[in-house]
Amino acid sequence: MLALNTLRLVERSVLVIIFLTMVVLYFTGVIAREMGGQTASSFAWIEEAVRMLNLFLVFLGLGLALERGRHVGIRNLRDKLPDGVRRALLKITDIAGLAFALYIVWLGWGLVQFILGTGQRSPTLGVQMGLIYLAPVIGFALLALRYGLSLIGVIDRFLEMEDAE
Repeated sequence: MLALNTLRLVERSVLVIIFLTMVVLYFTGVIAREMGGQTASSFAWIEEAVRMLNLFLVFLGLGLALERGRHVGIRNLRDKLPDGVRRALLKITDIAGLAFALYIVWLGWGLVQFILGTGQRSPTLGVQMGLIYLAPVIGFALLALRYGLSLIGVIDRFLEMEDAE
C-alpha cells in the first residue's frame, strides 16, 4: 500500500507542477505578445510547450481519475442490479478496461519507436516527437495498473465515488 500511496503522491505532484508550469508559460506568452513588440516572436515556443504539457496533463491524470471514480459510467443500471450480478459486471468491466488499456500501451509503444526512428522533431522546441507520444503510453499504463488493482481487489474504485455522495 505504501507503493500505491507513493505513486498517488508522485502523480498528483507531477500533475500540479505541469498545470502550474502551463499557467506561468501561458501568462508569460500573453504578456510577451502584448508588451514585447519585436521580441514577442522569440516567445513563439511557449504555445507549443503548453500544448505538449497539456497532453501529458490529460494522459497522466487517467489513472487517478479512474481510481477516484471520475470516469464516465452508467450508475443507474449498476446500482439496480443484484449484488452478485453487480460484482460480476464490475469484474468484467475491469477486465475489459485492463485489456483495452494494455492494448493502447502496446500500440502506443510501437508508435513511439516508429516516430523516434524517423527523427522527427517539433517545429519550435526541437523536441523529438516520439517523446511526446510517450504521454498516452504512460497514461494508459497507469490506467491499466488501476484496472488491475481494482480487478484483484486492492482498490475499490466504486467505493470512493459512493462515499463522496
